[in-house]
Amino acid sequence: MTLLSQPVALRLGALVCAGISLFVIGCANAPKAPVAIVPAPQVAIPKEAPPTYVSEAPNPREYRRDAASHLYKKLNNRIYQGKMPPLLQAVGVLQVDIGPRGEVTEVRWMRAPDHVPAVMAEIERAVKDAAPYPAPIKMGRVTYTDTWLWHKSGRFQLDTLSEGQL
Repeated sequence: MTLLSQPVALRLGALVCAGISLFVIGCANAPKAPVAIVPAPQVAIPKEAPPTYVSEAPNPREYRRDAASHLYKKLNNRIYQGKMPPLLQAVGVLQVDIGPRGEVTEVRWMRAPDHVPAVMAEIERAVKDAAPYPAPIKMGRVTYTDTWLWHKSGRFQLDTLSEGQL
């Protein structure tokens, strides 16, 4: 029996099945739509502004003068004018770590005025509040040491810029 001898309805059904089969096979192998590769949007990363204050000091000893001058400018109403009297309320030696942008990273007492904890706290607060310090551009970061001479009035001098004592 050939395809021509079969009834028309059967032939038509066979053709429809063959067409559907070809359609399904064709869909399975259909060319994929091209995928557009879109680059990620460029996000502008803001550059850090250069430090406001810079120090050209090549070593901690010279940086100490820049830091003391900075503190005197920031706290000028707290500086004791003239020679300090012979007896002071407190004398403390403080080490301050300064980061590359002039930020205070740590403070440590080398000789703490333990008998006046309020003065210790006030000095630490003043040092931190005076940031940013001049950025130590030649050293990257620096640890400097200064001696605080504290008068009972709440005014002080730093040994680096002291006018001396009577």
